[in-house]
Amino acid sequence: MKCAVPGWASRAGNFARAFTLLEVMVALMIFFMAIFAILGTVTRSLGAARSLQQKFPDIDALGAEVIMTMKTNKLEEGSVDGDFGDLYPGYNWRRDINLKATNGLFQVDFIIQSSRGRQRVEWTNSILVWDTRWSSFGRRP
Repeated sequence: MKCAVPGWASRAGNFARAFTLLEVMVALMIFFMAIFAILGTVTRSLGAARSLQQKFPDIDALGAEVIMTMKTNKLEEGSVDGDFGDLYPGYNWRRDINLKATNGLFQVDFIIQSSRGRQRVEWTNSILVWDTRWSSFGRRP
């Protein structure tokens, strides 16, 4: 780390102290590697936080609606569809109800669809529901 540059030497004739070009390059390389590693970590964590903030429709709310319908009406086979309005714009839902057994056991399939650009996303969920009004052994005297 001693440098023999004319005019840089002290009055006593000692060499001036300085870093060589190689030492500066190694230090800069280590510094930028650390910066890029930190930036990569921050980018990944921001992407994960952004994905957690995205609103997705609650498929359980559709199941609760079926249960509430069963309290007032007899459950019947069929298909119903709709959208979530302003709550979840761009999402549509469909509910298919199929009788699985003659004793009032129904399979209810919920399908939520979203189309964003070229990508089409679809979630499905199925539940089994027993409507006592369909069965003879489930009736009260």
